[in-house]
Amino acid sequence: MVKLTRTVTEADAGRKIKYFVRGEMQVSYRQFSALKMYDGLSVNGNVVHANYIIQPGDVVCVLLEDAPRTAVIPEDGPVNIVYEDDDIFIIDKTAPLSCQASSKHPEGTLENRVAGRFRHVEGFVFRPLNRLDKGTSGLMCAAKHAHACQILQKQLHTPDFLREYLAVAEGTLTGSGTLDYPMSKVDDATIRRFVDFENGRRAVTHYTVDENHEGYSLVRLRLETGRTHQIRVHLSHIGHPIAGDFLYGNEDARLPERFALHSTRIRLVHPITSEVIDITSPLPPDLRAVLEGGVKP
Repeated sequence: MVKLTRTVTEADAGRKIKYFVRGEMQVSYRQFSALKMYDGLSVNGNVVHANYIIQPGDVVCVLLEDAPRTAVIPEDGPVNIVYEDDDIFIIDKTAPLSCQASSKHPEGTLENRVAGRFRHVEGFVFRPLNRLDKGTSGLMCAAKHAHACQILQKQLHTPDFLREYLAVAEGTLTGSGTLDYPMSKVDDATIRRFVDFENGRRAVTHYTVDENHEGYSLVRLRLETGRTHQIRVHLSHIGHPIAGDFLYGNEDARLPERFALHSTRIRLVHPITSEVIDITSPLPPDLRAVLEGGVKP
């Protein structure tokens, strides 16, 4: 159960509580409709109906039922949580490591480790907002309950939710620019995508080159959209695939057993407090070694 409280101001006084809760407290229609099933809506400690007229100083309390937990095998393993509060947490993920468990891979994922880390929390569900490929390291944000997840999902592809990546790209890339290339899924392929100007969905990546070394460039990228493999496809399309990207570039036994992509920054507006959360993670040593020497550390 998630508890939300808000004190009514003069500006909101005189409204029906259902509009206040759905607007100011960002509770969805489905969630609000369910409140009457378990007396989940109260003012100053007293259960009220949806048409109650709120007054200045009223303390509105909403109790939201969370979704049931799906069966995930909890495992003990390192989970580097770099930010945490009652509503969200941010992980600095290692690579290679898959994000979520599946029927084919029910164990050995980040989700299993997170389930182990929060095994003491009744009904905990792993709700990642920005999923990372197995070979991508860096920052991921997850919500602790459905209400926070719902609000952040609305933020995800807006300027309020900034996702910035660092990639070690092959060749010499300079300056900055925008890669605006629509993408589609390759027919009969499980995961592979390609640039498709006729039927593709809009995909936009902004980039700036931070460093140049012999044979490689360090590129800082910001996602405007969030298509599967977007950065990997866009850099490959302009002739600068990510180092070690076996799917869209070139395999190289000298490189680490993953491609050189790192989620370096997440900035978001907190779903409950509206505070700006801004977390960064530096380029890891294995990718720095690739950039400067083209080899494993």
